[in-house]
Amino acid sequence: MITPAAAEIDLNADLGEGFGRWTLTDDEALLSVVTSANVACGFHAGDPSIMRRVCELAAERGVRIGAQVAYRDLAGFGRRAMDVPAGELAAEVAYQIGALDVFARAAGSAVSYVKPHGALYNRTVHDAEQAAAVVAGVRLAAGPAGLPVLGLPGSLLLAAAGEAGLAGVPEAFADRAYTPAGTLVPRSEPGAVLHDPDAVVARAVRMAAGGAVAAADGSTVRVTARSLCLHGDTPGAADLARRVRAALCAAGVAVGAFA
Repeated sequence: MITPAAAEIDLNADLGEGFGRWTLTDDEALLSVVTSANVACGFHAGDPSIMRRVCELAAERGVRIGAQVAYRDLAGFGRRAMDVPAGELAAEVAYQIGALDVFARAAGSAVSYVKPHGALYNRTVHDAEQAAAVVAGVRLAAGPAGLPVLGLPGSLLLAAAGEAGLAGVPEAFADRAYTPAGTLVPRSEPGAVLHDPDAVVARAVRMAAGGAVAAADGSTVRVTARSLCLHGDTPGAADLARRVRAALCAAGVAVGAFA
């Protein structure tokens, strides 16, 4: 648990979530706030031009670049449940990491972590086969050194990463409702996403400084997090991210990229 005496947290955001002429995230504004950028790799959003642009901006600002890998689901924004064979999923994860790393290295940086997106993220919380496939994909792309993997605390994804010798980075979500079990309330259910900026800011501080969050039923859930996700596709995301960062600093929580 992160404690007030030694609190430090990474701020990550999902960026590059556009395609062609369509844009969804205010990448430039968010990159002035966050310390880690989860860049869409073309499967749920993003295209080569967007990926290159976000990597260049992140490198200029010293923001860590991460590959946000997803199921191949542009039409559904990677949020639809899919059944992908383990070997195929591992190859697709590696493909996405490799594609992003080309642009990251051209910008003078590199992909330095991996985070699943949407349906894949939620599936790897409880599906051992899919979790292992994601880890296998990371290994395939990154080699023996591997890459850190972001995931929900207690998930099978972080367990699989640890078993494979990869660093698992637990993260929390200030704008998502939690179940009493510490998982995220499905987006299909009412109240799954919080829209009140004051509530989001207060939850962010409580999770980072106090290691806890109120679940949807009012109970208290303990939170162990080294990174805090700020969703880039939320209306007013950049302003909200600035408020969250300012509130964390005011509460004595240092903001910095995870080791």
